[in-house]
Amino acid sequence: EVQLVESGGGLVQAGGSLRLSCAASGFTFTDYAIAWFRQVPGKEREVVAFISNYHGTTYYTDSVKGRFTISSDNAKNTVYLQMNSLKPEDTAVYYCAGGNAVLTWGDRDEYRYWGRGTQVTVSS
Repeated sequence: EVQLVESGGGLVQAGGSLRLSCAASGFTFTDYAIAWFRQVPGKEREVVAFISNYHGTTYYTDSVKGRFTISSDNAKNTVYLQMNSLKPEDTAVYYCAGGNAVLTWGDRDEYRYWGRGTQVTVSS
């Protein structure tokens, strides 16, 4: 059974940090790319960061560059999202997603597997 399980969300003050984890199982981790998306009520789910477990390539959306870092531990089948200097506008449910042979990293349709999400709330 394929699973992506997010953890590490919570409530933090503006300027603080959180580290999200995405634990994967049921598929060959190193054959997949993992992305973090986020969604607030009434808005579309947007990509935040991407890592290719086979190339090691990373990408970030402009609003988080310099603040968020995505990394992968292939031995643990886990991807992390280190979030620093958090802002109230980072408040959202964060989802991790897995895709094979992703061509357009920001396209939700490229990702086959999704976790259930973890809530991140940044207070001002």
